[in-house]
Amino acid sequence: MQVLLDNARYELLERYAATANMRVTALARQAVYQWLEKNCSEYKEAAAADQAQWAASVKNRIAGKKVKKLEGEV
Repeated sequence: MQVLLDNARYELLERYAATANMRVTALARQAVYQWLEKNCSEYKEAAAADQAQWAASVKNRIAGKKVKKLEGEV
């Protein structure tokens, strides 16, 4: 997803992110997630699905590293 912001409002976001010691993208993502949580009844299910997908991705990466290590030992 790409969001285009007008310059003056982007500068506001950029300044606020700096004072919060955050990247602009992280602050924008946080704002979107907060809005979704407040306005969408399905938010918790979507967040749980995202968490499950992330956990599966980590598990697959670990499994892949184990296979590579075992292949290197043979």
